[in-house]
Amino acid sequence: MSKVITLMTDFGTADGYVGTMHGVILKICPEAHIVDISHEIAPQDLRQAAYVLYTAYPYFPDGTVHVVVVDPGVGSERRAVALRTERAVFVAPDNGVLSYVAAREDVLEIVDLTNPRYWLGEISATFHGRDIFSPVGAHLACGVPLSSVGRPLSEIITFDLMKPGIEADGAIRGHVLHVDHFGNIITDIREEILEGMYNARVEIAGHSIEGISTTYAVADVGELVVLIGSEGHLEVAVRDGNAGAALGAVAGDEVVLRP
Repeated sequence: MSKVITLMTDFGTADGYVGTMHGVILKICPEAHIVDISHEIAPQDLRQAAYVLYTAYPYFPDGTVHVVVVDPGVGSERRAVALRTERAVFVAPDNGVLSYVAAREDVLEIVDLTNPRYWLGEISATFHGRDIFSPVGAHLACGVPLSSVGRPLSEIITFDLMKPGIEADGAIRGHVLHVDHFGNIITDIREEILEGMYNARVEIAGHSIEGISTTYAVADVGELVVLIGSEGHLEVAVRDGNAGAALGAVAGDEVVLRP
């Protein structure tokens, strides 16, 4: 393990929840290096959390422990799990938040976090981020093997990942995956399926944009622009504006590219 631990939650930073998780980790593993990926996931938005994790985790050192706490089922019968790949370890509720990880990576080991030895002494029904996920992540980062923190599982819960389709006339029909902080509308249409389509017409929310550009700056201020974003996904943006608000776009909306 690299002793790097990342945290991602929907807790926000106005309260002490995130700081408390830092404290729990550092008491168990003082040499841990904690990185906050985001604490501004929309409350209970599992798909947003899964997508944000997908964009971030590949850029961390091998062996990083990623703790994800977006947990609308906290205190229920939902499982808490840890999952190991060649690249990293992920600690999270078993509610679909690791769907992109499971789709992209070869999963080597999964455990149900059933060993209370690696939890805090008293378990709240509403703050497993503090009482279970943070301590387990800290123990793993400090060298405890995955097999010690729980019993083996063969699979985790995942949700269906949206995928674009290519129609008979050559059109590509995709979906909005995420609207980021800037209002950029990120779709599930990836660059590798766009060969010969860079002059396509992009249709979304009743608007039509001609051609795929290289940067935001090619558009005039306030103008819609389509480009390939940093993660290799097709994006719709407004130059110096908010495309998500302007178009009313939300995850799941259709986006169509026509030759």
